[in-house]
Amino acid sequence: MKLYNTLTKQKEEFVPVHEGKVGMYVCGPTVYNYIHIGNARPMIVFDTVRRYFEYKGYDVNYVSNFTDVDDKIIKKANEEGVPASEISERFIAECKKDMEGLNIEPATHNPKATEEIDGMIAMISTLIEKGYAYEKNGTVYFRTRKFKNYGQLSKKNLDDMRAGIRIAVSDEKEDAMDFVLWKPKKEGEPAWVSPWGEGRPGWHIECSEMSKKYIGDTIDIHAGGEDLVFPHHENEIAQSEACNDEKFANYWMHNAFLNIDNRKMSKSLGNFFTVREISEKYDLQVLRFFMLSAHYRSPLNFSAELMEAAKNGLERITTAAENLKFLINNAKMEDMSEDEREKLAGSTVYVENFEKAMDDDFNTADAISAVFEFVKYMNTTTDGASSKEYLQNLFDCLVRLTDVLGII
Repeated sequence: MKLYNTLTKQKEEFVPVHEGKVGMYVCGPTVYNYIHIGNARPMIVFDTVRRYFEYKGYDVNYVSNFTDVDDKIIKKANEEGVPASEISERFIAECKKDMEGLNIEPATHNPKATEEIDGMIAMISTLIEKGYAYEKNGTVYFRTRKFKNYGQLSKKNLDDMRAGIRIAVSDEKEDAMDFVLWKPKKEGEPAWVSPWGEGRPGWHIECSEMSKKYIGDTIDIHAGGEDLVFPHHENEIAQSEACNDEKFANYWMHNAFLNIDNRKMSKSLGNFFTVREISEKYDLQVLRFFMLSAHYRSPLNFSAELMEAAKNGLERITTAAENLKFLINNAKMEDMSEDEREKLAGSTVYVENFEKAMDDDFNTADAISAVFEFVKYMNTTTDGASSKEYLQNLFDCLVRLTDVLGII
């Protein structure tokens, strides 16, 4: 099995840290509103990656967090006059409803940032002790330049980035590129006690701490949308490797952006859709099928026409399944004939093509093509005279393949 590693910019053979096991961390949503269809793409893509690992017999530890303390959450809470926790809990519940509709398997662990503060404080303390971080007036910063490999994931150069930054006279940072690990409390914000005063963690530190706690110092796969490569994932590498003295992640996977009618999704353009809004027009299985119709590293364009095409494609598969179930329930012959055994053996080519596509960097577009070819084969080799055993074997095979795609 080969996957494309953003870190090395090439496809690599997958070799897990622990044989037969996969430790996978996927950055989850910031829960201040309903998830939008851009959020849904990594959820669907990496759920499918997880399902294929399980199909291949791996034991997968799949960790995906909820960022439940953030400026946007606090802003919404202040607007409504309620605690920030009320906003985050409300939208975690709504997010889980949408994920269920998208047939996303529950994560092994769904940690919340607010429940992991002690671990973040311990990690920040270690970074200060090792000279990678410093405190100024209640804010703790990471010394980016001290981490020699900074920029390895995004292929950015620190000096080039620094040249484009205007430095304010009042800036407390030792270097303009240093980033925040802990920020002091402001009026109207939730806060936690720390050695540097009351405050809350920066965004980047939460994933470093959670992946360490729930998977280990070195994880197999870290994944998310390509918008997270810099600075979020770059900063995670710096924090984690500086703290743990171990390689943080062996493989980095990032899905490409989702456009709407060939334009970037934006509230200002009026082309911003939540998963909940899409569910009013389509079964969310259609949205899942649409998302998997392109390779995850390819930009994907969302439009009404393409959703209709996905709906029709999905119906071809579900109709074939319903027809098979009808034939199974009405079959007059139990055992396979010799001719049917040969036909069943002939059907294995479609399973091989499916696995070949998924083994090649999880190419779901080609995997779906293999399913369509299998459906065509089923339709042409079954009828009212087919044996129950032959029909059931075909049906079970179809279920196995579509289960990987998360299609019911």
